[in-house]
Amino acid sequence: MVDSANSYSDRVSRLVGWGHWFAFFNIIAAMLIGTRYITQSAWPETLLGQFYLAVSWVGHFGFLVFALYLLVLFPLTFLLPAKKLLRLVAICFATIGLTVLLIDTQTYQTINLHLTPVVWELLFSDEQTAISSDLQHLFIVMPLIFLLQLGLSEWVWRKQRKLAHKHVGRPLAAVFFLCFMASHVIYIWADAYFYNPITNQKANFPLSYPMTAKSFMEKHGLLDREDYLQRLKDSEGNVDLVRYPLETIQYNRRSDDLNILVVSVNNLRSDTLNADSMPSSYTYAQNSINFTNHYSSSNDMYGVFGLFYGLPSSYSSSIKAQGSSSVLLDVLDHNGYQFAAFSGDNFDDNLYSEVIFRNKTLSDYESTLDDASAVSAWSSWLETSATNDPWFNFIELTTLDNFSSENQPQGSLLSPSERFKQDYNQAALAADAHLSKIYDELERLELDQNTVVIITSNHGTEFNETQTNSWGANSNYSRYQLQVPMVINWPGKKATEYTHRSSHLDLSVTLLQDLLGVSSNPTDFSSGRNIFDEGKRKWILAGDSRELALVTPKQTTVLDKFGNYKLYDENYKRLKDANPRLPVLMQGLTELQRFYTKTD
Repeated sequence: MVDSANSYSDRVSRLVGWGHWFAFFNIIAAMLIGTRYITQSAWPETLLGQFYLAVSWVGHFGFLVFALYLLVLFPLTFLLPAKKLLRLVAICFATIGLTVLLIDTQTYQTINLHLTPVVWELLFSDEQTAISSDLQHLFIVMPLIFLLQLGLSEWVWRKQRKLAHKHVGRPLAAVFFLCFMASHVIYIWADAYFYNPITNQKANFPLSYPMTAKSFMEKHGLLDREDYLQRLKDSEGNVDLVRYPLETIQYNRRSDDLNILVVSVNNLRSDTLNADSMPSSYTYAQNSINFTNHYSSSNDMYGVFGLFYGLPSSYSSSIKAQGSSSVLLDVLDHNGYQFAAFSGDNFDDNLYSEVIFRNKTLSDYESTLDDASAVSAWSSWLETSATNDPWFNFIELTTLDNFSSENQPQGSLLSPSERFKQDYNQAALAADAHLSKIYDELERLELDQNTVVIITSNHGTEFNETQTNSWGANSNYSRYQLQVPMVINWPGKKATEYTHRSSHLDLSVTLLQDLLGVSSNPTDFSSGRNIFDEGKRKWILAGDSRELALVTPKQTTVLDKFGNYKLYDENYKRLKDANPRLPVLMQGLTELQRFYTKTD
């Protein structure tokens, strides 16, 4: 019995020693593969950021591999003390682990995401794409990794005693431990003091969850709460840099020098532009270019951001922080256009002053309290301030933003939903009256023949068509909240009705190309295309600062920056058991990142 116990103890002891060295060399292998994450991430600009990158690279992969060894192989050493069996299990486990790590590096390089169950399911679904094929080809290296692990296993077994005699095991373990601890301590400090060269590296490596300890530091007097809150406020502008446009804008001809008037009737549904609710505008649309299948780029105010910038709303925070003006407004300045803007609520939303018109001085008539005074101020500007130079005007009508039930007779038998619809239609009729004054004023001043007039909205309005108790906007990405009118009266262009799908992201491209003489590729400054392009498009982009919606004729895919998604059918009913098409997902994620700068 004693001999048997000693034999078991000896076998376990030697397998434990072998396991430690086997894990060490796999740590080195994982670190080498992990250099792909470093090459695909922004290089830190500061010495401390670079030092953190080095210690986190060593510490993270050292901890990750050794933790897996302790959780899986170390317990098996006591359960399976047979040399050949345990080594075979370890070889298979290491082969699978390094292969998955290799696939994750490729995924990170392709779509800037690490593997999650959702991403894995999409990448290795039955649908074959170039991306999934490339990833699946990585499995070809599994036999090679297996053979290398087999050779490593045998070599470590034979050299185990010699390695032990070198007395380098503990110093190496100390290095990995110190790097791991140093990386977390440094990140705790960087997180508390908003040191971006370090905090921007948070998601560089897979399964990386750096520690934060603001409450602990505050409790022990290491962090002053007031100073922290002030730094938090000051750091709101520290966002990823955007390169917009991607290339310098090029011109191939002079602009046509037509005036441009953009009117946004906020909260206006596409189907409200009809003969009953908006008779004047309906007639105007019949005599203009009418896009009847047009979508806003957002279900909230940021639809106007897409209209001017041609970018998804997710870029707005970076644009705001950098103070970048829209290419459209820059080109208008380049071509000598006068600028004026008017609003029914005096541009109450900060989006206008902080982002869209940040570098613009609004007209003297900007202090308006309702749509009637906004239209009157615009008319006065045309008569007193407009010169012979072409002009660009923007008018925001807000009648549909805050309509009420004050016109409802007492004792009305209408249900709340019916009253909501009726009140909305009455507000639309009032907005149409303001639009009619705009049309009349252009004709009176003989500007209708040299002015491009654009009538649209920031987003639509839902009357609970999705049966999710959704009334109004900013609650989902159904067509009821996204689909808006797009009417363009363009001198020299024939009145036409277009039924192909178009987007707010297309407007700036169209004006720049067809009116303002820009020859640059639209992909350099926009996520849209020319609105007159009737070619089939794979999806329409919409979204806000947190999510992106890709709208196709049959499905809507809503995804966040982490790759999590929800899928809806054409009636915006949740499809829980379906997967989005991989090309749609990849292209959407690419568009979310295409304009962000990566430091070389």
